[in-house]
Amino acid sequence: MDFFRGAVELYWLHGAFYWILLKHIEIIATLTGFIYLLYSIAGDKKLWLFGLISSSLYVYICYAAGIYADMGINIYYVLVSIYGWAHWAFYHNGATVSEMPYSRAKAREWLLLAAFTGAIYVVLVFVLKKFTNSTIPYIDSFTTALSVTATWMLARKMVEHWLVWIVVDSISAGLYIYKGLYPTSFLFGVYTVLALSGYKRWIFKWKEQLRKL
Repeated sequence: MDFFRGAVELYWLHGAFYWILLKHIEIIATLTGFIYLLYSIAGDKKLWLFGLISSSLYVYICYAAGIYADMGINIYYVLVSIYGWAHWAFYHNGATVSEMPYSRAKAREWLLLAAFTGAIYVVLVFVLKKFTNSTIPYIDSFTTALSVTATWMLARKMVEHWLVWIVVDSISAGLYIYKGLYPTSFLFGVYTVLALSGYKRWIFKWKEQLRKL
């Protein structure tokens, strides 16, 4: 009986330690994610450093929570953070333009992005339903597919990427509440509000950029 009680207590302590560790990691990921967003709104390339840190932590968090598509998207974020930093830091287009300019998505680009997003969504739904125990394959796949597109648009410094994030962040806030990841759900609620602010600021910066040409 003493051995059994000791085993139960050890199991409980292990579980409690794991829960505390996970929550600490989640809080750090949330804070670095928030800093990433602030630098994104400012259009500062340091956003990619904090995006890299936050995304790396969320790979582990999403795996532990069983949100597999979001785990995959965070692996993608890690890779895009490296690409985005390199693209922004070493951008060069002629003798007078050395900083990555703001851009607007054209109609043809929207069509290609929509087709790309739809293809990713279909593949993700199939993978999650066929090979995982995901309880939310459709919503998970939808936000993941849009996130892939929005992050690529950010790497190209497209103003409209903020509009995509408004949709993703508002849905994701509800998703993380459902999964009990409350610090993360709070982060995405803030993301939703700040994404609108980011869109307005980038529109202003884009117009300012046009006046200087």
